[in-house]
Amino acid sequence: MSLPGLSLSGKVAAVVGGTSGIGLGLVRGLAMAGADVIPISRTRQGVESAASEVEGLGRKTTRITADVTRRDSLESALAGCLATLGRVDILVNCAATTRRRPALDLLEDDWNRIIDTNLTGTLRCCQVFGRHMLERGSGRIVNIASLASFVGLLEVAAYDASKAAVAALTRSLAIEWGPRGVNVNAIAPGVFRTPLNQELLDGTERGREFVRRTPLKRYGKVEELQGACVLLSSDAASFINGDVLVVDGGLLAAGVLS
Repeated sequence: MSLPGLSLSGKVAAVVGGTSGIGLGLVRGLAMAGADVIPISRTRQGVESAASEVEGLGRKTTRITADVTRRDSLESALAGCLATLGRVDILVNCAATTRRRPALDLLEDDWNRIIDTNLTGTLRCCQVFGRHMLERGSGRIVNIASLASFVGLLEVAAYDASKAAVAALTRSLAIEWGPRGVNVNAIAPGVFRTPLNQELLDGTERGREFVRRTPLKRYGKVEELQGACVLLSSDAASFINGDVLVVDGGLLAAGVLS
């Protein structure tokens, strides 16, 4: 017996930052769950490739580029979604950046760039797409938080601050918008291997330390985030609002492991 509320058939999802890494994995998961999915990012090549994957799974899509640091770009992206597929039921915010540097040496320009992308960019996306959802009286927003929403990670102060704030923003929007039909939640991934971090994880002591601290003794696979995203995007999650769902192999739960 299946749970009908977990099906995303007939839903339209926009995934901002959905052309690589975790975002692309979530695009695939949403499409496999039945949604028509629009992967959005800054690069035309990335959008084309991700959209082709969606079509290969038998779902509808369109090709839209946008930059989360520009509100007009996001407004144009929403207009493109509506012109092609008529509405957006689900918004997933994956766009993010970071730079490792000791806090004393952190340049204000780098701080501002990271905060503007990770935090203010998430707010812009929520405002632009959320207004459309609120006007319709229904929707699901899934932000991407981090382990850094709960604990400090070494020498990434701006990233830590931005992701802690994404968790707080998620809760704030949930209490404002939930009563109006738009549930807002977040996923906090643990350590997942992607093309961007593979060298760090596989070739450094820092990467090995992450594995030692994870009770499952391995990195996550991007597809292991799909279930959480599908759940939070679905009708089965109608009473989940303001939650930050941790998918980390038990890392945050762990104390002394040996």
